[in-house]
Amino acid sequence: MRIDMRATLGIAIAAGVLAAAAGAAAGPAQTMPMTTKSPAVHDQLVELQRRIETFQFGGNEELAKKIVAADPDFALGVYYLSAVTGPPDNQKHLDKAVELAKGASDAERRFIETMVLARGKTPEQALLPLTRLSVDYPKERIFFMLLGQNSAGLGKLEEARAAFEKAIALDSSTPRAYALIGNTHLLKGDYDKARELYKQARAKTPAGVPPGQPTYGTAYTYLYEGDVDHALGTLRAYLDEYRKTKAASEFPEVFIWNSIARINLENGRLEEAMKAYEKGFESVPGSTLSEQDKKIWNGRLHHGRGRTLARMGRHEEAWAEAEAIHKMIVEGGEAGKPFEPAYHYLAGYVKLEKGDYPAAIEHLKQADAEDPFNKLLLARAYEKAGDKENARKAYQDVVASTQNGLDRALSYREAKAKLSAM
Repeated sequence: MRIDMRATLGIAIAAGVLAAAAGAAAGPAQTMPMTTKSPAVHDQLVELQRRIETFQFGGNEELAKKIVAADPDFALGVYYLSAVTGPPDNQKHLDKAVELAKGASDAERRFIETMVLARGKTPEQALLPLTRLSVDYPKERIFFMLLGQNSAGLGKLEEARAAFEKAIALDSSTPRAYALIGNTHLLKGDYDKARELYKQARAKTPAGVPPGQPTYGTAYTYLYEGDVDHALGTLRAYLDEYRKTKAASEFPEVFIWNSIARINLENGRLEEAMKAYEKGFESVPGSTLSEQDKKIWNGRLHHGRGRTLARMGRHEEAWAEAEAIHKMIVEGGEAGKPFEPAYHYLAGYVKLEKGDYPAAIEHLKQADAEDPFNKLLLARAYEKAGDKENARKAYQDVVASTQNGLDRALSYREAKAKLSAM
């Protein structure tokens, strides 16, 4: 499961419990006013905040829709609907929130306008207005959470840690801030400290809620240390834990299996990788996912099989998997276009394994430009093609990445070692 910092920022705008819910008596200059006239809507928004802060993600879009239905003119409610809705519908909700914000409180308006920047192509422009909001409303926890996320995404790890610690000082009862501080230590290479914070996050996670963020973070620490067995063991234990939660009935366990498969694949355990990809997909057909989502997971199975076959040296079979994905994308029309980078990623992977380095480079240049592992593949292709300058630049991009996810965890050690040897 790919986890990227900008996407996380977009989904996690609901990052902390609103201080207004618990501390309105502190005065209007301390917390962000909410312009809804409905006490029920106020409470529902606080509940939405709490759910995300405690890693409860299922049903949040439905709750946000309920908030908006009860108060359609509530700018903050419409904004949160945009935060928990996937593309492309999230954009229309965000646009509406911006328009409604013109009649909201000054804090709400500034918050929504700032988050347009944070979620856009120039997140660095959100840093100053987020800082100002945290100064003007020093008891509004969400501003510190978002300031921390924005700072972390920009590589300002100490600033991020300080912001998250201020959020904890306002409310230390929920786990998410601890996991995010753990991420800052992870990106700094302090893996023991990161694991300690992930452990704290797990301890504060409500019973029956799968602690995905701190668990995956813990697995990443082991990958950065080159301890593949402990990384896999962490995810296998999480798989058993996940199966016992309500979340497993709402979303199949395939994403955990795909992570296990990916780790095996990139560490040369090819038979184990293939088995894990196929085992994971077994949880999809009978699940409650939509037919479209089932089709997407089927595409991911083709993708994983194609990469595994390529590593096995079965290049023709691997290319057939790439062609199958390309056919799905073409048949999907407009809905298929967002998946074109994934096709180029697989095509580049197969061509690289086959030794066709110019073709690999052309495909990988059309894949996800922000994906650290794609950068690693591109660096390998450049190096094999004799282009040391572009190879070095691509390796540097991997090491400099602040995208905290499996892709960076699987690519960082190699990229760093290559740079040292160049």
